[in-house]
Amino acid sequence: MPTLTTPIPANPAADWLPVAVFLVTAVLFAAVLLWIPRLIAPRHPTPDKARPYECGERVSGEFWQQIHIGYYLFALVFIIFDVEVVFLWPYVRVLGGRLIPQGLGLFVFFDLLLFVGILVVALVYAWRKGVLRWE
Repeated sequence: MPTLTTPIPANPAADWLPVAVFLVTAVLFAAVLLWIPRLIAPRHPTPDKARPYECGERVSGEFWQQIHIGYYLFALVFIIFDVEVVFLWPYVRVLGGRLIPQGLGLFVFFDLLLFVGILVVALVYAWRKGVLRWE
């Protein structure tokens, strides 16, 4: 009977065997799921099926249009600030919950204040550059 002091023999091939089996199974499963619809799906190509589809409406005119860059900039700024604000919750819950009982509450407060201050500086910069202006 093995004890805690009995060394376990190292066999790298046996250690990686479950990973290899899982990888092969995943690739085969994905391949089968991609192959089954090709096997049973009906194929009846028509010119109407090759046309662009837009919510049931017939396309009139050119369907590729340039969109003003302001929409992209506004969306990019929104996503950046949204993602940064999402980081506030784990920071407050994890670090705040562990450091405040240890007497480091002021450190957590000023660190969080620095993070929000950087966000405010970035917002002021974007505002002055006119990224948030709709025209």
